[in-house]
Amino acid sequence: MRIGIVVDSACDLPLDYLQRNGITILPITVRIGGATFADHRDEEATLEFLDAHVAERGAEAETVPYGAEQIKALFLERLVAEYDYVFCLTIARTRSPIFENAQQASFAILNDYKTPRLAAGHASPFALRIVDTQNIFAAQGVPAAEAVRLRDAGENPVRIRSRLEEVAARTQGYMIPRDLYYLRARARTKGDRSVGLVSAALGSALDIKPVLHCNQGETGPVAKIRGFEPAVEKLFDFTVQRIRAGLLTPTLCLSYGGALDGMRALPGYARLRAACAEHGVEMLESVMSLTGMVNVGKGALVVGFAAEDARFVA
Repeated sequence: MRIGIVVDSACDLPLDYLQRNGITILPITVRIGGATFADHRDEEATLEFLDAHVAERGAEAETVPYGAEQIKALFLERLVAEYDYVFCLTIARTRSPIFENAQQASFAILNDYKTPRLAAGHASPFALRIVDTQNIFAAQGVPAAEAVRLRDAGENPVRIRSRLEEVAARTQGYMIPRDLYYLRARARTKGDRSVGLVSAALGSALDIKPVLHCNQGETGPVAKIRGFEPAVEKLFDFTVQRIRAGLLTPTLCLSYGGALDGMRALPGYARLRAACAEHGVEMLESVMSLTGMVNVGKGALVVGFAAEDARFVA
């Protein structure tokens, strides 16, 4: 059976990984003033656009995900002929309408797939499953990487579906933003009051950085640490502990709101990489999507992994 995997462009996985594993991208369009950028996970283009626009006006940007009609067209024009079963993994439905758009499109796809599929010489049924990863950015990549691993191991769609739902519920995403003023400005633009002016001003004045945790679609602070680099080092060391305790999947995903050399120079990174190598964990690193950087600011770091117990201890 030919199994396809689809993700939206907020899913932080390296472009070469996406291409090598035949993963289809639902691009998210970013509009800032008169400039428009369709995010296809091209890291070089993302960094160029970032330098040109996001620093000045990113908080005002509009992000436009694929709508139901666009998703339907992508499937009927291409995917129903290329695959027999497709898993479409989206950013948390609590943070974006992409999941709902894909769900809406799925009904029309399943009603209309027979004609284009027969035209391509396939008489067998087509099926798809929309999966809410319940997470964001690098942490979205964990269930997607597990889908690739299971598909390549020859697992059937029923087993993959069950496993993806299990992994999504246990995927832990951790983020450390650099600029709380930016985060607050962006939150206000979107009508999200989770970052108040007083906390942003106080945090910036004292150089306090929150560690934000996302699991099962819920995001909130779990620690406050003075200084970005000390916060990152504590998060990296915490992740090393989780790796040594045993992850639920052999994958760790990281994304960074800038060139990856900047992330690799952060304290604790070398220990994290060594722990992954020692325990057979694949470390997937990517430049954060433009959608992610628009929403959380330049220089933010996200770490994602699947684990049963992941209570952060600073």
